Amino acid sequence: KDHYASLGVSSSASLADIKKAFRQQASLHHPDRNSDPGAPARFRAVQEAYDVLSDDTKRQAYDDNRKRKIEEHTSELQSRGLIS
Repeated sequence: KDHYASLGVSSSASLADIKKAFRQQASLHHPDRNSDPGAPARFRAVQEAYDVLSDDTKRQAYDDNRKRKIEEHTSELQSRGLIS
């Protein structure tokens, strides 16, 4: 799961942008306000994203892991000759 996508922000988003996006997404997907069957799961994803991205230490660990996975995926595609 991509926490940045869950909040609809870029990976360079400031803490203020993350807080604003969290408030908007949480309000939109809160089960008390949204009767859609998928709303509770979406709300939990938004909460988890905010929990990680609003904490400097957790965000750094998340970003490091995300970068490593992207690099591994790129290496795999290169080894298969799918990209150069």
